[in-house]
Amino acid sequence: MIKIKVINPITRLILGGAQETVIETCAYLNKDRFAPQIVAGLQTGPEGELITDVKKRQIPLTLIPELVREINPVKDVRATWKLVKLFQREQPHIVHTHSSKTGIIGRWAARLAKVPVIVHTVHGWGHHPYQHPLVQKIYIFAERKTVPFTDKLIAVSSVNVDKGLKDHIGTREKYRVIHSSINLDDFSRPQADPASLRAVLGIAAGSPVVGTVSRLSRQKNPLDFVRLAAQVKKNIPAVKFLFVGDGPLRAETEALIRELHLEQDIILAGLRMDVPDLLRVMDIFTLTSLWEGLPRVIPQAMVAGLPVVANNVDGNAEIIRDGINGFLTPPGNIALMAERIVRLLEDRPLNEAIARKGRETALREFSLQDMVKKIETLYDDLLGLKGIPGRP
Repeated sequence: MIKIKVINPITRLILGGAQETVIETCAYLNKDRFAPQIVAGLQTGPEGELITDVKKRQIPLTLIPELVREINPVKDVRATWKLVKLFQREQPHIVHTHSSKTGIIGRWAARLAKVPVIVHTVHGWGHHPYQHPLVQKIYIFAERKTVPFTDKLIAVSSVNVDKGLKDHIGTREKYRVIHSSINLDDFSRPQADPASLRAVLGIAAGSPVVGTVSRLSRQKNPLDFVRLAAQVKKNIPAVKFLFVGDGPLRAETEALIRELHLEQDIILAGLRMDVPDLLRVMDIFTLTSLWEGLPRVIPQAMVAGLPVVANNVDGNAEIIRDGINGFLTPPGNIALMAERIVRLLEDRPLNEAIARKGRETALREFSLQDMVKKIETLYDDLLGLKGIPGRP
């Protein structure tokens, strides 16, 4: 039987939810039926890189230097042409694009190369309220012009669908919601002893820990995490804060920590590959992002047994039902987020109830295997519409 060849272009293989979803989808697709590949740019940066992980998993990888995050007309044209030539040479049955800019040029390249099926996953739209209005308009215009020859848009949350429709990007029939999901086993069975890991991090045994796994970037809003720490400590002086991740705002974050005299209270752990173990060090998980697609780190924290307090943005509200399996707070309302965290730290029965409901949600709705099966079914449906044999 001829295998279905699927090429996945994405801009950067940095540590991030979209990248992890692409890699794990490629790793778990039925290899008897599908032959997945990844195409990416060379850019990494302080957020870390996943190129090594792709190679370790032996997923075929093509790196195109001209695939860059910034809008660069010369590089964008060259990248598009290289993608066209790659698709013509490889003859994929499906091109499945990811990330905003590569999602656009990748789909145009697939059209020029006459690829039968073109799919794009919206891991969160490239346009958002924190951009310059002109940049927003450019992205919206490009998405509108690209969607007519896109066979299906996968949205990681229904909020992304609503936003796309509001911006007149396609019709509702063009979308299918498939949650970005996780390998539940990885976060259910930690490898390290939490007490020993706390000691290594310099956290006293009796200190409560509020943590996050994120990037030190504008989107993830780490400065509010620091301000949050200052607020919580007014009520619970022994609390410690753990930030796992790195990024371009590290120097600015460190400066604010010094300004608020929190050097002994906030641990910037940097890039770590032992996230499942580090989650077990925490008592509460928080996410201060300004915008999101659907952050995989929330169900990861839930599976690890942590109550979650997060900003009420985009896909966060698709995971968290406020006051039932977590808490949602308006972006920028640090006082309310601090109040929720203090309440969870002081009310053990509430803490345990929220954590239990969160874990039930994650186990029920965010299985990686279920996500991959839904993607395989979508591929088969689209191939069938084009008259290409897909199902065995």
